Amino acid sequence: MKKIIFSLALVALCVGAGAQSRSFKLGKWTEIHNSILKELNRSYVDSLPLDRIERAGVDAMLSNLDPYTVYIPEEENEDLKMMINKSYGGIGAIIYKPDRQGNVIINEPYKDSPAWKNGLRCGDEILTIDGQSVVGLTSAECSEKMRGTPGTKVLFKVKKVYTGELKEIRITRQNIHLPDIEYYGYVAPHTGYIYQTGFTEGVGEQMRAAIKDLRTRGQLDTLVLDLRGNGGGLMSEATEVVSIFVPKGSLVVTAKGRAEGSGYSSVTTKAPLDTEIPLIVLVDSGSASASEIVSGALQDMDRAIVIGTRTFGKGLVQSIRPLPYGGQMKLTTAKYYTPSGRCVQAIDYSHRNEDGSVGHIPDSLTHEFKTAMGRTVRDGGGITPDIEVKPREYSRLTYSLVMNGVVEQYALEYVKAHRSIVPTEEFFLSDAEYDEFIEFAKGKEFDYRSSARTYFDYVRKELRRDGLEETMKAELDALEKALNMEKEEFLRLMKPEIVPFIEEEIVVRYYFQPDGIKLRVRYDEQLRQALRKAKEFKFSE
Repeated sequence: MKKIIFSLALVALCVGAGAQSRSFKLGKWTEIHNSILKELNRSYVDSLPLDRIERAGVDAMLSNLDPYTVYIPEEENEDLKMMINKSYGGIGAIIYKPDRQGNVIINEPYKDSPAWKNGLRCGDEILTIDGQSVVGLTSAECSEKMRGTPGTKVLFKVKKVYTGELKEIRITRQNIHLPDIEYYGYVAPHTGYIYQTGFTEGVGEQMRAAIKDLRTRGQLDTLVLDLRGNGGGLMSEATEVVSIFVPKGSLVVTAKGRAEGSGYSSVTTKAPLDTEIPLIVLVDSGSASASEIVSGALQDMDRAIVIGTRTFGKGLVQSIRPLPYGGQMKLTTAKYYTPSGRCVQAIDYSHRNEDGSVGHIPDSLTHEFKTAMGRTVRDGGGITPDIEVKPREYSRLTYSLVMNGVVEQYALEYVKAHRSIVPTEEFFLSDAEYDEFIEFAKGKEFDYRSSARTYFDYVRKELRRDGLEETMKAELDALEKALNMEKEEFLRLMKPEIVPFIEEEIVVRYYFQPDGIKLRVRYDEQLRQALRKAKEFKFSE
């Protein structure tokens, strides 16, 4: 008995010593930090930029932990609100400013937003904001002036796109919330489709309403939940989404942290809407956090077929803590685990290499877990889909056109020339209109080299560095000639993959984002393959 008591006392002593050691180190560093700042403030040769060096110091300190633990000063609280709730105070419009000396162009007003209700349309030009000219301001500066506390007013001088009329428009700002469910509808006979982009408050109820609405439109025999590119959000809303499809009281996720109170389990508390309907969940490398909770839980319960490519692998839980002077800290407080017990975290931030870099957890260190029906799943690297279906790969030219805004700029020019278009289901870019796009694109600066040509340029540069270019000049010149392609020739060659991007950009400017997604679905071959392969899938080991 004495040995047991001694052992317990020894453990308590070690735990206490560890806590004291951590407290001593923290106190020591705090004292050193304060002394450094005081000495700099007293003795540094130039005026000390305290705000800048303090922020840099805090950011550098937190960067040694993980990318999700960050400091948010008071002036950035609106950005935090946007990140967490996808909401902000403003007029509800996406703007485009070609250059600092130009006007602000309304690129896309949101449906039913204050901007839309007050008559702002795609192509309208804003000349002044609250009496100040926008000439000389950046796009970010103009956007900041348009945002503000809901209920306050902002005055614009606007040049209308079709008439050229100058108008003064006073708009009352509102709380603008970007929806998590951007589109839902039928993609095949009796097959419903929901495109979800986030997990902010209320999305679970929105999804229930969407499914009920789909049932009023027709016979719903299969449902596709598209979480591709969904970066996640609130863990509670992930549980709400899962609750729609599984029995009440089902375990969805467990969180485990080091601090007291950071660990908890989340179970469904609402009656399900449908526990039988065949369910397909689409994921990709952009599906993270709450998206992985939903896809992982439904996979563990053998309630859905997960299709696509491996998810991002973010198994960390963040919490918001208040700090002095209105600041806040978003910090990682726990790791989450799916019902089978697996953690999907792909990167081990707690063990860094000597150079400070981090690496993915190797497959050799992952573990096997079992689903409800005994199928094998693994931890340590996101959610591996039940059926892998890779997305379409696009040419370097198409990426360049989109990333450099050439497609977006053409869509604005298209709107100026067309007051209306046919409904989305009937809209197709004509051959003549694509010819117009080619002429437009030819006058824009963008890198139109093929991937092969970029690799060739790199190889030739390396050969030159090694002194081998001259000895291979004839062969290199011949290959370069074969790889060369005029801008117009390449644009015509890549027409089938460029046209859908142009059509989508045009459609959203007349019928808003949901119709853009509806058009995107028209060309979604990954979705088509998922529907075909899901019919052959069996929930068995």
